[in-house]
Amino acid sequence: MILKDVLRSVIKLQGKELDKIDFGIERNVLKNIDTKLPLVIILSGIRRCGKSTVLKQIIKNTDNFYYFNFEDQRVFGFETGDFEKLDEVFHEEFGECDIYFFDEIQNVEGWERFVRRMQDSGKRFVITGSNASLLSKELGTKLTGRHITHELFPFSYTEMLRLMSKKRSLLSFESYMKTGGFPEYLKFNKTEILQELLNDIVMRDIVSRYNIRETKTIKEIAIYILTNVGKEFSYTNIAKHFKLGSTNTAISYISYFEDSYLIFTIPKFDCSYKKQVIGPKKAYSIDTGLSNANSASFSDDKGRMLENIVFLDLRRKYKNIFYFKDKGECDFVIMDKGKLTMAIQVCYELTDDNKEREIGDLREAMKKLKIKKGIIITLNQEDELDEIEVKAAWKWLS
Repeated sequence: MILKDVLRSVIKLQGKELDKIDFGIERNVLKNIDTKLPLVIILSGIRRCGKSTVLKQIIKNTDNFYYFNFEDQRVFGFETGDFEKLDEVFHEEFGECDIYFFDEIQNVEGWERFVRRMQDSGKRFVITGSNASLLSKELGTKLTGRHITHELFPFSYTEMLRLMSKKRSLLSFESYMKTGGFPEYLKFNKTEILQELLNDIVMRDIVSRYNIRETKTIKEIAIYILTNVGKEFSYTNIAKHFKLGSTNTAISYISYFEDSYLIFTIPKFDCSYKKQVIGPKKAYSIDTGLSNANSASFSDDKGRMLENIVFLDLRRKYKNIFYFKDKGECDFVIMDKGKLTMAIQVCYELTDDNKEREIGDLREAMKKLKIKKGIIITLNQEDELDEIEVKAAWKWLS
């Protein structure tokens, strides 16, 4: 339990700290957020991707509000019962307000009960969180049908251009491939920022939350996954390689990485859902800059860097992404509204040596899955090959 005077002091200090946050550039997600809806708005995403800045950008157009950051070490140990005291202090300091802004609320067990009760009395909420699993579990029990979730990623290529005042070009895109989109890293260009970020995610979002003892092993697995994006893996092989003793442990560890938005996994497409679940997967990093900063070999493979960036752009738009593998392999197959709509192959450069294979693999996927739209995304080539379009990534992304 936390004393009211402590909460009062922290609220005032956080207000001053909020004023110091740079408004930055307007993020693309903002156009989809409507705070007037009678729904709890959730901003979910990895640490340091700019959720607090987006929160401030929303606050900018709000006259009266309550704000609290639950990540603050000064309120460590905040419990469900403390919400009543927090609300009392809000009213004493600011009077009556209709909207609450809560940062990193997943740190408080049972938060959804307070939000549900206040929402029933006509209050509105904008909430941020860094753990997809915790948020979805809580939202699914107490706030079913009463919330809308917006995922926030590190800066996209177009957002990076605005932030850094750069023009769309092959040169700026090649730079983006290396740096990724974490705002602090883009501003200060210090590798230590991304190395410390990975450590924070592993230690604070995973090790501490799930009481994991093998801290060295789980960080090694994280780096292994970040280094080997776009490659097939199985939970059994992960368990054997890192001597985990159980495939279930590997499944748990990978799910923790996904819940913290460190990685995404996609299954091999199969009409059988069971085969999709138990079959091999591919993993992609939340950010190529993060992978580069924590792996000695990732930056050497420009083809996989490009593939990762294409995946992230697709993932911003679609939830159901697969890869296809039969005689050949197609990097991405998109399902939208229950239908397979697009097949995409990523190839850093089409050459006489690989052109036949890349086109053949894409056509195989299109034929077997009855997909009409096929795209090959390269670094800088453009062409039309019958029903297949060849697109330059730096133009396609923008």
